[in-house]
Amino acid sequence: MTDEEYYRRYLDGDESGLDELMKKYGSPLTLYINGYLYDVHESEDLMIEAFAYLFTKKPRIRDGGLKAYLYKTARHMALRHKSRRRPFLSLDHLAEEPESEILIEEVMKTEERNRILRECMEQLKPEYREALYLVYFEGMRHAEAAATMGKSAKQIADLVYRGRNSLKKRLEKEGISHAE
Repeated sequence: MTDEEYYRRYLDGDESGLDELMKKYGSPLTLYINGYLYDVHESEDLMIEAFAYLFTKKPRIRDGGLKAYLYKTARHMALRHKSRRRPFLSLDHLAEEPESEILIEEVMKTEERNRILRECMEQLKPEYREALYLVYFEGMRHAEAAATMGKSAKQIADLVYRGRNSLKKRLEKEGISHAE
């Protein structure tokens, strides 16, 4: 069943349509919003608001357009709600347990790699960063990303190409040489 068929099922009174769409897009939308807010809990709240907006406004959505509509709605909500950055992981409680040293070391390595990637992504032009995120992390086609960002598919292709090149150069400066 397509996303739009689930949506129409919900509009016709079948709650299972909503359940299926929430299962499919709940976590990816939360991660997308978190890219703006850096707060998972706030991102989850906004994800729910994005679905609530969809199901209360009940817009007409053309075939193949639901995913882009959801992401566009989430993007607008995140931009309006953008909050300051806060750390969300504390290792203090882990250090108290003796067997946790290995875990802490692994978490630190992963955090370091993610920190470098996040910092390099943050240095990119906002358009590059968003296009890369939508295409590579959310798996959107260029047309879907274009609808989300209000651009043409050609513009998205250009942004992805330039963004990848720029990100690759930044990662290489940080010592990550196998950046593709």
